[in-house]
Amino acid sequence: MAEDSPDIEESLFEAPPMAEQERMIEAVLFATSDPITLKDLAARMPHGCDPAEAMVHLRERYEGRGVQVVRVGDGYAMRTAPDLGFLMQKETVEVRKLSRAAIETLAIIAYHQPVTRAEIEEIRGVSVSRGTVDQLLELEWIRFGRRKMTPGRPVTFVVTQTFLDHFGLENARDLPGLKELRSAGLLENRPPLGTLPTLGEDAEEDPEATEGQSELFED
Repeated sequence: MAEDSPDIEESLFEAPPMAEQERMIEAVLFATSDPITLKDLAARMPHGCDPAEAMVHLRERYEGRGVQVVRVGDGYAMRTAPDLGFLMQKETVEVRKLSRAAIETLAIIAYHQPVTRAEIEEIRGVSVSRGTVDQLLELEWIRFGRRKMTPGRPVTFVVTQTFLDHFGLENARDLPGLKELRSAGLLENRPPLGTLPTLGEDAEEDPEATEGQSELFED
């Protein structure tokens, strides 16, 4: 028996089969509503597991199903297939809506992040009230980013995983461009903001340019 003890000890550290690792990840994703990272999964799973490889297999297995495993920022989550979203629609009307100032501020942060308050005000052409920023922080759609290496070290703002998850985006680069927004009927052929050069189109000077965008950012 003494000769067998090293093999027994070594077997205790063998990773479970890949199929079992998939089941583990599936169980964790099913039990949590928030996206979870591969690092967090690795901390939960037995020694020797490869959550990255298991995640690839799991996502393939869920392709074409009513529930899919999607990437949200740095994490992963189970979400209803986009084409079946109509089944989950509520019949109630959401009363609370974002103010126009909040919509514009959120759009600027999403398309220009990381961006400081001063830069937001320069783009909007008006000052940003503390209440507007607080509302977006409370919704957890934006968060504080790194301070800029400029005089005063101003804090920056960036969108959160909650924001990406709410709009079904993997990352901020997946935000729609002007042509996509217009083709979807969200802008009525008007640019969302007078200064969003990153979208690749020249802006028009139109004080009502942000009206149509409210539909995109209302919860």
